Amino acid sequence: MIQCKDCEFCEMGVDNRRVFKCDPFINIKEPECIAKWQLIRLDMLLVTYRSMQQWQEKIAPLQDKIFKYMEREMGDIDESDKWKVDEPEKDENEDDKLL
Repeated sequence: MIQCKDCEFCEMGVDNRRVFKCDPFINIKEPECIAKWQLIRLDMLLVTYRSMQQWQEKIAPLQDKIFKYMEREMGDIDESDKWKVDEPEKDENEDDKLL
C-alpha cells in the first residue's frame, strides 16, 4: 500500500500540514485511499460540530433572555387586548340572575 506522504496527490503545506489533492470520485490510487478520505471527512465534520456547539453555548444565555422578553411582551399584548373581547360567560351569568 502506498503511503500518503509518497503519493503525488499529497503535498506538505504550511507548518508541515498535509494538503490532499486527491478526489475519491476522480483520482484515487488505492482502495485504502477511500477509507482514509472518509476518516479525514469525518474529522472535519467533528471539528465543525464542536465549533458549532461552542458557539451555541456562548449564545444560550442571550437566547434565554430573548425568549423571556418575548414571553413578557406577548403577555402584555394579550393583557392589553382583553378589553376588546366580550366575555360571554359573565353576560350569561348576569342574565340568569335576573330571571
